[in-house]
Amino acid sequence: MAFEALAEAAERWCARTPFQLIAAEETERRMDFYAEPGVSFYVLCPEASCGDNFHVWSESEDCLPFLQLAQDYISSCGKKTLHEILEKVFKSFRPLLGLPDVDDDAFEEYNADVEEEEPEADHQQMGVSQQ
Repeated sequence: MAFEALAEAAERWCARTPFQLIAAEETERRMDFYAEPGVSFYVLCPEASCGDNFHVWSESEDCLPFLQLAQDYISSCGKKTLHEILEKVFKSFRPLLGLPDVDDDAFEEYNADVEEEEPEADHQQMGVSQQ
């Protein structure tokens, strides 16, 4: 994907998160993101033809440990989109941003299908008569 299209996708993602795209350098294929209170990271975007993966990093010692989830996701099998990676980063940084942690969508969807059984109102004891 062309870098310009990736930057546009990043801007759309930022519009619904606390992050801002503060720099997009086409020559380095790097996008820098920032959110209060001092949460920052950058994404290196691969060339469309080279087959490399995205790379996510932070120059902040406070932020770097929180990126492990996103880094593991990137290194797992299969191609990832920029949007998918940014969503993993956002999920990773939720505690730093003071936002509640959210469960994975698959877990929420699974639980949505589970119906709770209502206890029976009247339990009769078998073989015992109450007179």
